Amino acid sequence: MEYFDYQPIADEAGLSPGELTRIVERVQRDYPQDQMLCELHVLRACRAIRDGRVTLEQVLTEPSTARR
Repeated sequence: MEYFDYQPIADEAGLSPGELTRIVERVQRDYPQDQMLCELHVLRACRAIRDGRVTLEQVLTEPSTARR
């Protein structure tokens, strides 16, 4: 992590290290050239899971909204 400390939010969401790694890998596929944007989306995904707006599986399987 260079820009956003998403680990505490992931902990609050009850995500295991492996689950967090899967989220990071998923988001990195969408934003391979932009570390800050990647971390922001990981943070937002963790918050959404924590708040019950989405599930882990939704985060991992939803189609990408990244612009190409």
